[in-house]
Amino acid sequence: MKDPKAQNLLSLPEEIFFALCVIGGVLITASLIVFILTKLKPQNDFNSLTQRVKSWWVMAVVFTLAILMSGKVSIVFFGLVSFLALKEFFSLIPTRRADRRALFWGYLAIPLQYYWIHQEWYGLFIIFIPVYMFLFIPLRMVLIGQTDGYIKSVGTIHWGLMLTVFCLSHTAFLLILKRNDFPGELPGIGLVLFLVIMTQLNDVFQFIWGKLFGRAKILPSVSPGKTWAGFIGGVLTCIIIAWGLGPFLTILDPKQSLISGFIIGVSGFFGDVNLSALKRDMNIKDSGSLLPGHGGILDRVDSLTYTSPLFFHFVYWSFDFHTFGATL
Repeated sequence: MKDPKAQNLLSLPEEIFFALCVIGGVLITASLIVFILTKLKPQNDFNSLTQRVKSWWVMAVVFTLAILMSGKVSIVFFGLVSFLALKEFFSLIPTRRADRRALFWGYLAIPLQYYWIHQEWYGLFIIFIPVYMFLFIPLRMVLIGQTDGYIKSVGTIHWGLMLTVFCLSHTAFLLILKRNDFPGELPGIGLVLFLVIMTQLNDVFQFIWGKLFGRAKILPSVSPGKTWAGFIGGVLTCIIIAWGLGPFLTILDPKQSLISGFIIGVSGFFGDVNLSALKRDMNIKDSGSLLPGHGGILDRVDSLTYTSPLFFHFVYWSFDFHTFGATL
């Protein structure tokens, strides 16, 4: 029986390889379009579009290598993403000087959370941040003795941990799931690819439908660019694509794929506007500048903070998975 942690390019299923080839083809096509546009209309400024495509290439290559090299590398990769996202989150929201010790424990929660994933320990994975860190962080701040701004600081630190570490870590846990009824099956890479592809496509199609037919604003005070046409069109498109892609790429049947498309479409929208509310409150456009043309890490994983945990638990409770500690 193969160990999912040892999954690599040599044992890659054909459908995964095909999906990666399609992603590569899309990026090549996008690069050619940008090249042609710059040649045909040199007077126009396509710098932002060029930066976006280049950043997509970098993200696609790094993500692909991370999930194909080995299970340990994949877990470390997602842990690094959580670290960068949490660091960016704390850089956006001012914290007190007295909170530095509490922030240390917040960052320390990242390797611990991903260690539970490496150990396949579902029981601790699912309660470590929502229960233990939820109780410990305020205690550490109380021991510091500074009460001014206490409530805001506690909420900021715990919300940051929940979004950027707990929620995103569900993507990594998908990689190590093993089925009791089919112990030799390695569904993790397909599930992660499906989740990430559908989350990103949902963002793209909600933008396209909104630009084409958008009139009525859905949340004008939070994200003025979001429209009902974009939301509904994006969700329906996501459901249709998921229905065709799910059975091909994952262990999901057509009905489960349809439900997954709906979950990802709706929750991806709310993940996006959730971060939009934060940025509007802070009066900023982007969460950072790490990804030229896209902004920061949070700008790229905002939808994933919602789609990842909801999709994970839908899949987890739909199949007979073995995880150490799941019966605790």
